[in-house]
Amino acid sequence: MSPDKPITHAAGAGIVAFDLETTGLLPHKGNRVIEIGAVMLSGSRNAQEFHSLINVRKRIALKASLVHGITNELLSDQPKAEDVLPRFKEFIRNSILVAHNAVFDMTFLRYEFSRLGMALNNRYICTLELSKARLPRLRNYRLENVYCALFGKLPEGGQRHRALSDARMVAEIWREMTGI
Repeated sequence: MSPDKPITHAAGAGIVAFDLETTGLLPHKGNRVIEIGAVMLSGSRNAQEFHSLINVRKRIALKASLVHGITNELLSDQPKAEDVLPRFKEFIRNSILVAHNAVFDMTFLRYEFSRLGMALNNRYICTLELSKARLPRLRNYRLENVYCALFGKLPEGGQRHRALSDARMVAEIWREMTGI
């Protein structure tokens, strides 16, 4: 299957649930990834995690900052994309990537990888699309709403709209929806 097409199952492949936080909504308008969180799944448990903030030296849109709480000051002493993205590529290897609204996240990841001359050929699965098919009566399909529909309440101690906390929720949604 083409890496540009979402897939619906992951027979025999490694799975990495991930989430990004960005400076805005459109990479082709210069918006950038400022946080990556990822969870490598191993059966019913999380085997490893990856997390990094990224200093992109670009002003974060106020609307975006109000959502995730990441400020330019918070990023000032964080590593650059050139340091983080190769480590992330090593973490994900050839795994199938799972994200909520995967088209958005994959578009940003591909943009960031291409800036560094790196390819991103991993296949992906979208839990947003899965939840629309499997939970047709939800009022909306935001990550936290899907999680609450499946588990009754949000996980304890997580930070909403932060990459690693959201990646952990994506991992649990994936497990619940696939029976893994």
